[in-house]
Amino acid sequence: MTSVKDFRVEEEPTATDLGRGRFVFTDRYSVFDWGEMPDHIPSKGASLCLMGAYNFELLDVNHVPTHYLGVVEDGEIKDLGECESPPTEMAIELTQVPDLPHVEGAYDYDAYHDAAGDNYLIPLEVVFRNTVPVGSSLRKRGTPADYGLDYDEWPEEPVSLPQPVVEFSTKYEEQDRYLSREEADDIAGKVDIDRLEELALAVNHILTDRAAQAGFSHEDGKIECLYHDGTVKVADVVGTFDENRFSYDGQQVSKEVVRQYYKRVQPEWVEAVKAAKKEALETGEPEWRDECAVEPEHLPDEIVTALADIYCAGTNAYVQYDWFDAPDIEDAVATIRDI
Repeated sequence: MTSVKDFRVEEEPTATDLGRGRFVFTDRYSVFDWGEMPDHIPSKGASLCLMGAYNFELLDVNHVPTHYLGVVEDGEIKDLGECESPPTEMAIELTQVPDLPHVEGAYDYDAYHDAAGDNYLIPLEVVFRNTVPVGSSLRKRGTPADYGLDYDEWPEEPVSLPQPVVEFSTKYEEQDRYLSREEADDIAGKVDIDRLEELALAVNHILTDRAAQAGFSHEDGKIECLYHDGTVKVADVVGTFDENRFSYDGQQVSKEVVRQYYKRVQPEWVEAVKAAKKEALETGEPEWRDECAVEPEHLPDEIVTALADIYCAGTNAYVQYDWFDAPDIEDAVATIRDI
């Protein structure tokens, strides 16, 4: 189980063969790596499953290999267009995910790959960025000139990049950290890092084009990949309002809405999370949540409703079909502007 979706194994992967399984999308959500938050957002799971399935089928049309097999309705695996209502389960191929040992303050990737062989989930997140919002960690890792921008220093507003930027971060460490290409190449194991960048740019191009057709701006996102017998496939879920950052008419319609809400309304929790993470890095102890001195508060009912509407209205608009009984995207966006 993850913080937002459950995981079912139907056929275990082996050292040589992919297995079969399902993602079961829930209405849970997570921000700042906290895990399950106090509230659930109605229909969020169905919206993420539907949007993820739509994007996987879009990638398939564009010859991008993925682990997607279809969505599940009434116990049957189907294409999205065969469903009569929004699905909440996705059928996928499974690969091996060995343990990543943490010994004396360091993660042992050699042990991970020794156990993985030729069939494993690559322990990286491949991040692509089309814009640099205010507060982006990218601003701390380089100057505007490093990314082809004609600024002496970072401006106090979001910036569009002349070309997408691809970065690599850890996936299974207790706290994600960005990596140099050399570090990422080592962690990727048998996979060529240039192939991962090529896949990320292809996915980004396809999603950005789809978003623009539906009136959205696709700002950034990520992919995760599996390696099986020489082939790299896009795994996990792609292009949803949780995995990626989208905006509509200048307003965020992704999970960023909730992040910004907590920064404004409960900054003491956000700061406590930062402090706990920092201390964990300094001590080498990965379980930072146990040391966090503040718990997140519940969201007001009207905020939960507004978030549910933006997930459902945004999905309807993105796939250009009214799967959900939700306001028009313009009305849903107008509501969350004041959150």
